[in-house]
This record gives sequence, C-alpha cells and structure tokens, in this order.
Amino acid sequence: MKKSIIKITLLSTTLLVAASCAKDKAVDPQSSYNQGQVTQQINNLPKETLSAAEKTSLLVMREEEKLAKDVYVTLYKKWNLNVFNNISSSEETHTSAVLSLLQKYDIPDPVGNNAVGVFENTTLQKLYNDLVAQGSVSLLEGVKVGATVEDLDIYDLNEYMKNVDNQDITYVYQNLTKGSRNHLRSFYSQILSQNGTYKAQYITQTDFDAIVNSARETGSW
Repeated sequence: MKKSIIKITLLSTTLLVAASCAKDKAVDPQSSYNQGQVTQQINNLPKETLSAAEKTSLLVMREEEKLAKDVYVTLYKKWNLNVFNNISSSEETHTSAVLSLLQKYDIPDPVGNNAVGVFENTTLQKLYNDLVAQGSVSLLEGVKVGATVEDLDIYDLNEYMKNVDNQDITYVYQNLTKGSRNHLRSFYSQILSQNGTYKAQYITQTDFDAIVNSARETGSW
C-alpha cells in the first residue's frame, strides 16, 4: 500500500512539473518563427523608398530588441526564472527580423558583434544599465523590469508605425508588437503571482489594462 502511495505521489509531482514547464514554454506563439522564411517574406514584399523616419526607427528597434534580449539573458542568470530565458529567445527572433530589414535596405547594422549589454545608442545603453540594476534587486523587481521593457517596446513600435508606410516594415513591426503584448501578459502574470503591482509607464493605463486582461494572441509570422 505504501509503495502505491509513493508511486501516485511521484506521478502527481511529475505531472505538475511537466504542466509548469509547458506553461513556461508557451510564452509566445511566434515560437514557430523561422528566420529564413521570415526573411523571404520580407524580401517578397516591395522594396519601397525609405523615409528618414523609417530608417531611424529601424536603427533604434534593432538595438531596442537586442536590449530586451540582453536584459532577459542577464536576469535569467541572476534569478533562474524560465520566463526570462524563454522570452529572451523570442527577442532574438525579433532583433533578427529587424536585421533582415536593415540588410534589405543596405543600412549598416548598429549591433554588429557587440556583446551582451553593449549598445551604440547611448540612451539605450543607459537604459540597459538602469534596468539590470533595478531587476537585480529582487525577483519581483526583475519581472517588473520585464513588464517595463515590453511596455516601452509596444509604445515605441506604435509611435514608429504612425510614420511607416513600407509594407515590409509594417509587417515586421506588427509582428513585433503582437509578440510584445504576449510578453507583457507573461510578465504581468509573474508580477501578480508574487503579489506585486505594475502601472503603465509608457503606453496608457487603458491600453495596458486591455492587453493584460485579454487572451494571449495566437498565430505565427
């Protein structure tokens, strides 16, 4: 009888762990991203005249998506929380998609071989340093930093899209925004699980509430 109880307990534990891991991995439905396929899709769309605003946005977003990835990589090493590791992988796909646009329009890449935490944009460099310092204080502050990064990402992408009419850039930015909304939902869930709170810092509180209180968006690139 005791052996049966032990077996049942072990089975239950295994199922709980598996369910938890599955939940952690279901961070972004864009996980089916394939760099080659997305690059092909970008190149299949017309190569249109690039405005100064569009070029500026591409340079900033290339490094801003890298910032998100680098912050999460660093905080994962600090806290060993899967959400950081999983979302950092998604951010790698995001910054790679912007790189495909830079290459299409023959724009020099500001990232190059820069290491984790190194940025050409001085504003983003300071932001990275500040976010890592804040996120290293506690696990709760770490996941709040995650929400802050996605909050900023959504805001910037929405602002840039006001001045974008090229189909390929719009395609990428819309997908990045969808991914960031899902990431924001994930980080906010982690904040709540630790009895924390978060108020929107960049997007409006109304928009923030609408995102975190809605279902995760599905579909890939």
